[in-house]
Amino acid sequence: MKKILISAYSMQVGGIETALVNLLKYLSKDEENDITLVLEKNEGIFLDEIPEGIHIEENYHPIEGGNTLVRKLKNFLRRQKFKKKYKNKFDFSASFATYSGPGSYIARIASKNSALWVHLNYMDFFSNEASKYKKFFGSLHAEEFKKLVFVSNYDRLVFNSTIPDLSKKTITCNNLIDYKKILKNAEEKVRDLKESSLPTFVNIGRHDEKQKKLSRIIDAAKKLSKEGYKFRVIFVGDGEASEKYKEMCRGMQNMIFLGRKSNPYPYMKKADCLVMSSDFEGFPVVWVEARILDKLIITTKVSDWNSAIEKTSAGIVTDISESGVYEGMKQFLDSIKETGTCKPAKFDAEKYNEEIKEKLQKIINGE
Repeated sequence: MKKILISAYSMQVGGIETALVNLLKYLSKDEENDITLVLEKNEGIFLDEIPEGIHIEENYHPIEGGNTLVRKLKNFLRRQKFKKKYKNKFDFSASFATYSGPGSYIARIASKNSALWVHLNYMDFFSNEASKYKKFFGSLHAEEFKKLVFVSNYDRLVFNSTIPDLSKKTITCNNLIDYKKILKNAEEKVRDLKESSLPTFVNIGRHDEKQKKLSRIIDAAKKLSKEGYKFRVIFVGDGEASEKYKEMCRGMQNMIFLGRKSNPYPYMKKADCLVMSSDFEGFPVVWVEARILDKLIITTKVSDWNSAIEKTSAGIVTDISESGVYEGMKQFLDSIKETGTCKPAKFDAEKYNEEIKEKLQKIINGE
C-alpha cells in the first residue's frame, strides 16, 4: 500500500481545484493507494466531487494579530502538533495550492518524497520583480521539496533562470483532464441562456482585472459592435471586478453575465469560441476543456501559447493588449462571415492524459 498526502487550500470552484479533483480521481483508481487530503478550509462545492475512501482533514490555521511572542509560541506549538502527527508517515506528499504556506509545511514534513505544484507564472504576478519572486518561493521553502512540478513549461524555464540552484528539482507536468465528464456535463440543459444564431464568444473564469483583464474583451467588443459586427459575448464566472465589468457593458445587449457555474460546459458548448485576455496564466485548464468541446481558442500570449495553441492549430494567439484581443476577435468573425465556420484541429484527449499519467507515476515514485 502506498500512503499519499496532498495539501490544498479549499475545494471552491477554480482551475487548481478542478485539476486537484481530477488528480484525486486518478490516484483513487489504484486500490493500493491510501490517500489523505489536507485542506486549509474544509469547504467548497467540489467537496462532493472527491472520491469515496479519501481521508479529508483540516490543516492548522496560523494565528494572526495579538501579542507577537504569544502568537509565535502558539503557532509553533500548532506546527509541532501537526509535525508529530504527519512526520514522514507518507510515501509521497504534495502541496498542490502553490500559495498555501500551511499546505507547503504539511507536505514537506509528511514525507521525504515531496513535491510542490506551481500553477502560475509568479514572475508576472510580481510584476517581473525577481526579488519578490525569490522571496515568495523562499517563504514556501521550495529548496526542501524533492520535486518542483510546473504545469507550464514556460513557467518552469522562468523559475530555472531566476533560481538556477534549484533547476535540477524542476519538472513540467500538465494537469489531467476528465474529458468524459466534460463531454457528459456539456449535454446538461440550461435555461438562463437563449439560443442564438449569432457568433458567440465565451469567457470562463475569475473576474480579476490584475490578471484576467476582461476589460480588453469588453473594449474590443464595443469597437467591433460600432463597426457593424453582429455577435455576443458570454461571461461565466464572478469576482471582485464583476460590477465594474457590468458597468462597462451598460446598454450593450450582446454582453451577457451569467455568474459562477459549477458546470460551465453547457455554456462553452453553446459558444463558438473561447476568448482569453489575461496578462499572465499558468497552463490554463480551460484551453484543454475548449479543445475537448471542439471550440476555437483566442488567447493572449500567456503560458505555453506557442506549443499548446499555435503549433497545434488550436486557435488564434494575440498580443497581450486590447488591440491584440480586438484583432483576434475580428479575425474570427471575418472567418465566420467568409466561410461560415472556424474550427480548431482535432484533439486527442486520451493521448494527452496518458502522457501526463506517465510523468505523474515517476513523480510519485520519486524517480
